[in-house]
Order: sequence, then structure tokens, then C-alpha cells
Amino acid sequence: MSDDGALVLFSGGQDSATCLAWALDRFPRVETLGFDYGQRHRIELDGRAALRAGMSALNPAWARRLGPDHTLDLAALGAVSDTALTRDTEIAMTADGLPNTFVPGRNLVFLTFAAALAYRRGLRHIVGGMCETDYSGYPDCRDDTIKALQVALNLGMARRFVLHTPLMWIDKAATWRLAEDLGGRPLVDLVVEASHTCYLGERGARHDWGYGCGTCPACALRAKGYRAFVAEAV
Repeated sequence: MSDDGALVLFSGGQDSATCLAWALDRFPRVETLGFDYGQRHRIELDGRAALRAGMSALNPAWARRLGPDHTLDLAALGAVSDTALTRDTEIAMTADGLPNTFVPGRNLVFLTFAAALAYRRGLRHIVGGMCETDYSGYPDCRDDTIKALQVALNLGMARRFVLHTPLMWIDKAATWRLAEDLGGRPLVDLVVEASHTCYLGERGARHDWGYGCGTCPACALRAKGYRAFVAEAV
């Protein structure tokens, strides 16, 4: 276990919930950070408190380690973004081969603000759910991007932050399996019930893998991964 504390980028989605459990299992002090940038699926922010409370209830050690939660208003990011995550428009592929759910600079901005907060809070480790295995092709989710940004943040802040991406090389089925390894079936059930992934912010329909529209790319990835995870367990 590290002697340093960690800050988890915690949106309220499946990936960030799993990353929070991962951090709580490893670091003596863990704080969380969410961002409100006018996203269509900002309903995910509403589930963050339930996820934090649920994880504390699952494991007394996690409850002792879980520190304050922070939320930053990044309305400017939404204002400069013309994407399907920040505008009421249909999800589609663009001419450059990226889905229009890509918010340019989002993870770069998130991690920069996270490092600034970690600097103030005395936290060395920053944990994010970026992944380039089961993902939509976003360039700011790639391992090379995260490694380059770690160098830039450390140079620019004269610190030795460590950016952790525990999901980088695993698919969604393995993400569900990681949650089970960390907290057993109770953690899987908590992630199913309380986390939110749907890009459209749909919370009405309850599926075996959780709530969502069931058709957007985020729902499709989550559903496919969950069903593969369940099939492996049979």
C-alpha cells in the first residue's frame, strides 16, 4: 500500500466507480472529484453520493479511507464544445472517424484541474478511468496521452504526480470482473444500481446491467461487457 493519498476522477459512471474501489483498496486516503461541464448525461453526477455511501458500507477499511468529495464547475468546456454530449443532437460518426460524443480536450482539462486540486490537498496519486481497449476511439483516453500529460503536469507544477489508469488495458467484461474481485457481488450490484453510463442521460429503463437507453454507444459497451462477465461466471 502506498504512503500517499489519491484523488479519483469520479463521474458517477461504471468505470469511475470501479476506479474508486480500486483506489480505496490501495491508498490510505482517497478523495473524489467530479466535473459539471453541462453534459447531457449530468444525471450521473446525482449518483455519486449513493456510490460513495455504498462503498463505505461495503467495507469498514474503505469507509475509513474515503475522504472529501469535490465538484468543479467547468461550464466553459461545454460552452466551447459542439458535441453530442454537450448539445441535443443525434450521436453519429464524424468525417475524421471519431464519434461526435468526443469532447475535445476534456480529459486534458480534467486531469489538469485534478492535479491543481491534488497539489492543494497534498495528494500525489491521481486515478482516472481512461481506457483504450473497449472505448470509442477518443485520443485523450489513450495511454500515450496520459503518459505525456503526466510529464507535463510534473514539469509544470514541480511535483511527482502519478497518473493511474487501472482500466487502460482491460475490456468492459474485465472491468465488471475487477469490481467483483475488489468488493464481491455486493460491489457489482451497487455499480449496476447506482452508477450511470448512458450518454443520453436516460434513467427510466432498468436492464440487467443497470439503467440507460440501451442503444447509445456507452450503453452498448456496458451491456456487452456485463453479459460477457455473467457468461464467464456460469
